[in-house]
Amino acid sequence: MSQKPLNIVILAAGKGTRMKSESPKVMHALAGLPMINWLLKTAEQLSPEKIIVVTGPDMPDLEAAVKPHATVIQPERNGTGGAVKAALSELQGFDGDVLILLGDTPLVKLETLVSLIQAKGNGGLSVLGCVMDNPHGYGRLIAEKNVLQKIVEDKDASAKEKEVTLVNTGAFCVDGARLAGWVEAIGSNNAQGEYYLTDLPEIAAKDKAQTFTSLTTDEDEVRGCNKQADLAALEKTLQQRLRITVMESGVRLQDPTTVYFHHDTKIGQGTTIEPNVFFGPGVEIADHVTIKAFCHFEATKIDSGATVGPFARLRPGTHIEQDVRIGNFVEIKKSRIGKGSKVNHLAYVGDTDMGEDTNFSAGAITVNYDGFQKHQTTIGKGVMIGSNVNLVAPVQIDDGAFVAAGSTITEDVPADSLSVERTKAEIRTGWAAAYRKLKSGKKKTA
Repeated sequence: MSQKPLNIVILAAGKGTRMKSESPKVMHALAGLPMINWLLKTAEQLSPEKIIVVTGPDMPDLEAAVKPHATVIQPERNGTGGAVKAALSELQGFDGDVLILLGDTPLVKLETLVSLIQAKGNGGLSVLGCVMDNPHGYGRLIAEKNVLQKIVEDKDASAKEKEVTLVNTGAFCVDGARLAGWVEAIGSNNAQGEYYLTDLPEIAAKDKAQTFTSLTTDEDEVRGCNKQADLAALEKTLQQRLRITVMESGVRLQDPTTVYFHHDTKIGQGTTIEPNVFFGPGVEIADHVTIKAFCHFEATKIDSGATVGPFARLRPGTHIEQDVRIGNFVEIKKSRIGKGSKVNHLAYVGDTDMGEDTNFSAGAITVNYDGFQKHQTTIGKGVMIGSNVNLVAPVQIDDGAFVAAGSTITEDVPADSLSVERTKAEIRTGWAAAYRKLKSGKKKTA
């Protein structure tokens, strides 16, 4: 890495017009985190003195997302050169290296940026290039060895230049002492009437400064984002990185490509995750947990030894304690399920505190909403909740109680008691046969 002080400028003023979205382009999320924040996480690892984010007018959400880093406004979206010019006020007197990055290229790797800084060395500037199998549409880097002669836009390239597979990614490292003068020299004599950083190598050469190239062969890390399809491609790349990180930490993914992580997902060693599992925000899973197929989690904590799924949905505020069993088609929300308890199938548990070693049977639910407010259910230790039971909150079931199948419980159940709520069965002998005969006769005369 460069021994010189480092500042970083991130260009992020794009409106995202082609994404058909009202949000700034760099505020679109990858694994639940705005793409600008992914780039910031990488940039921060370079330990710069300052990170400056160039925004457009009226982007308060973006300004809030990048705090505590400095922001400057590019009043007119007049090209990358104009964006850097807007940042010069934050760079006054700085004579170290200035790394210039595109906010919509969020997945560039740390080692790639280190190489870009090193490539500049004591020279004037360096440009990050990528070798692409299909470079169509990209500006070409015309270089001899690692010395750049010029950047040629695709539409201006000759037939021979179009054969070049080394393209411009938009990332630069520039001598901070000369950056302001070089940016001021950028002209707008082009079809768009805008100011482009791609003019810098030519301007630097007139100032007797060389431009060096730094290369990556990983197209995915320098992929930009202009359309929703590009965002989907970035998500695919990022999810694969997250999966690899998770597996390298000792987690088994049976079919990695079907598991989707949030940026803050935490999973302990020795955990097994079956196919088609989605992790939303705020999920923490301890060691040696088994997650069966087709589960969905948000803001949930799962302790060691638990088994969840298949087809389980754990919603925000859920805490699954040690050795709990959560089975198929179970939904839990804002509830604690105590150690060793079982909610094995076809159940809903909401706004509930459940003690240890309790069994919550098939079809049982907590009725936690009265149409206006949510109410709490408390279930003690060693409780048996029978099949198709409705616990109408607020209600308390004390330790060791037994609630008979089919009951609707509206009153507290004392410890070690049986609660039964059923109407008496009425049997009318021969009724079904008579009913069928009646209906059959009417059908014939119809």
